[in-house]
Amino acid sequence: MTRAPRYFEDYPPGAMFEGGPIAVTEADIIDFARRFDPQDMHVDAHKAAQGEFGGLIASGWHTAALMMRLFTEHFLSQASSLASPGIDELRWLRPVRPGDALNLRAAVLTARRSGSKPDRGLVTSLIEVLNQNGEAVMTLKPVSIIRCRPLAGD
Repeated sequence: MTRAPRYFEDYPPGAMFEGGPIAVTEADIIDFARRFDPQDMHVDAHKAAQGEFGGLIASGWHTAALMMRLFTEHFLSQASSLASPGIDELRWLRPVRPGDALNLRAAVLTARRSGSKPDRGLVTSLIEVLNQNGEAVMTLKPVSIIRCRPLAGD
């Protein structure tokens, strides 16, 4: 299903966007961690069972990558998403485990038109990544540069 394109004007403060779920498998956790974060708690189920978390958990960076997939599918629009100057307040709140299903909840906090480039604006949002129990596993505040709606005839 293709959704209608969204532009800066479609992200007023207070707007909410939700999406998901995306499944987290043991194989995905281990594959990601072997490539990017090879700590025992992410790659070795036996050692992870003896460790701090009592079992295998996803790397926080894996959780962030899954969030980005959901953010791209359910918040950003290919018609208008230009870039991001960064994120603030990234927090990993609880472990993500094999079998979890993650959902995204995004609330627009601020939206302001660029003074130097009036064809775009900056949108700051609060992103919550929730597990299947509705518990926040990660939060962050990204800033997105979003193109304004084209004028008729553009």
